[in-house]
Amino acid sequence: MRKLVFILFLASGAAHAQYDDFKIDALLSPLYQGVTITVGGEEADIPGFTNRSIQLAVNALPPEGGLVKLNAGIFEMKDAVHLRSNVNLMGSGASTVLKRGEGFRSRLVDDADIGELKLMVENASGFEPGMSVQIWDEPQSSCWNVSSGTITDIKDNLLYIDCYLVRDYRADKGGWVSNAGSGVLIKDAENVVVSNLVIDGNRAHHEPVDGCNGGGVAVFKSKNITIDNIHVKDFNGEGITWQITEDVTVQNCEIEGSANMGMHPGTGSPKSKILNNNSHHNDVDGMFICWRVHHSVVKGNQFHHNRRYGICTGHKDSDVVFEDNHIFENGSDGINLRGENPRNSPHRNTFSKNLIENNGQNDEGYGFSVYSSPQDLVIKDNIIRDTDKGTQKAGVYLQNNVPKVTLEGNKMSGHEKGDVIDESKQN
Repeated sequence: MRKLVFILFLASGAAHAQYDDFKIDALLSPLYQGVTITVGGEEADIPGFTNRSIQLAVNALPPEGGLVKLNAGIFEMKDAVHLRSNVNLMGSGASTVLKRGEGFRSRLVDDADIGELKLMVENASGFEPGMSVQIWDEPQSSCWNVSSGTITDIKDNLLYIDCYLVRDYRADKGGWVSNAGSGVLIKDAENVVVSNLVIDGNRAHHEPVDGCNGGGVAVFKSKNITIDNIHVKDFNGEGITWQITEDVTVQNCEIEGSANMGMHPGTGSPKSKILNNNSHHNDVDGMFICWRVHHSVVKGNQFHHNRRYGICTGHKDSDVVFEDNHIFENGSDGINLRGENPRNSPHRNTFSKNLIENNGQNDEGYGFSVYSSPQDLVIKDNIIRDTDKGTQKAGVYLQNNVPKVTLEGNKMSGHEKGDVIDESKQN
């Protein structure tokens, strides 16, 4: 009875009139042992349509976890949803939209130092407690040099944040703070599922999000994570990124219109499963496989109309099977094995039963290009073709001194410069 009364109290909106979202965690927690919490709308356990409402539900789950079910509606996102172990976040399909809000940035007035938890900015008017932030300066403006966190308090133009700064940021060297952030963030967690929802990055109005610190869905230092049937669109950064992970499955997702990569597995992420996704019209690659993604599977995906490559792979990205993918009409190469020295090249990868066609839409391109020195590279039983568009200049390009590549059973056609260009044989 106590539980029912309190849920009715929440649904009526009375709780929001009297309590801050984060202050009623203690009231909710003992009431939801082992049950689903619904969010969004008058009939939901938590009626709000904000990231704070979703976070309240996540925080209210018991340590053993549970399900947070999002109803149809547009959720205003000023910070990511931060997920912990054993949580299942499930939307109601295309009608559940997590939309990032308006972007804002301000210059640093004082230097912000490594390990610090406060930032003095010129103008704090566009910031508020509970909002995500990213911090950088001109010499340290990408990847692990960028700091990120959430604002905990503001006093005049002084922002307090929840995560220690990872670098020294100089005010006199272009130090900035923005409210950029992810849609869903999974960090230091395991056994998490995110499914059946849309993440709208509001790209035209949101600040750029660094790919090693965020994305439409971002996973860091986590394992046994499943991302299923998520549509990430117009994100001002990377669509789905996972770094320093193990056993991550990304399946049945659509990623489009990202300002950077569509998908970015990397920084030591073995046993990734990338299945039946559609990554297209992204500003860089459909998928950029970064460092040490190994013993993984890429199967049944579409990579098309991306500005650079369909797939790019390189540094120690070994023992990966690429099968039954359709890679077409990308700006440059369909599949690019980027330059690496022999020890760091992507070894023992197999590409089979893929359809690779009509790439090179923005400039001259190839079906495959190999600029590294991979051992035991197998390219077999693929269809690699240019169907009268004249943009995919060759089926396979092998840079000088590439080790022997197994080419078996491929059907290649329509290439202006021939099916295989092997620079070693031409010199």
